Amino acid sequence: MTSIFWDETLAEIRKGITERGHPFRFFTLASTGQSGAPNQRTVVFRHFNDDLSLVFYTDERSPKVSQIQKNDTVSLLFYHPEKLLQITIEGKASEITDPQVLKEYWSHVPDGNKKDYTTHIAPGTTMNAPDEIEYLNDRNHFCAIQIEPTRIEYLKIKQPNHVRVLFSKTNESWQGEFLTP
Repeated sequence: MTSIFWDETLAEIRKGITERGHPFRFFTLASTGQSGAPNQRTVVFRHFNDDLSLVFYTDERSPKVSQIQKNDTVSLLFYHPEKLLQITIEGKASEITDPQVLKEYWSHVPDGNKKDYTTHIAPGTTMNAPDEIEYLNDRNHFCAIQIEPTRIEYLKIKQPNHVRVLFSKTNESWQGEFLTP
């Protein structure tokens, strides 16, 4: 019975990669900050793999990278305002270190966007004015983060009844169960 919702969940997540302008192109990533409080930020969804892992890119000096190194449990939030569909994913995040994979990903970053990974100072560093950013010519700080989902929650706001389904990964298979919305 939950399989229709599983299929819709995966289809909508895939559309975040394949359909221009789809609301799932961006998602909110929550990780644990230095003080133990959650830190949230919007990231760009880059890859959705056959094993259901998700990938985004960042600067390796970004606080989210060190947060993930200290506590790899993260939460992702996708929201589609027209469909009133919310997908929440909990999982384990890790930095991709395979040089070949990173080279492939880097080759797909548009030239105009590559500068985002070549700033002289790290993201979040205090500066006097936005036009003071200096860029490196000889190296970059490109990093790819992969999230292996362990739980995926589907919530559809609709009338007469909302639908909420929790999908949990057990071994290598996913099991769904309805939850009270």
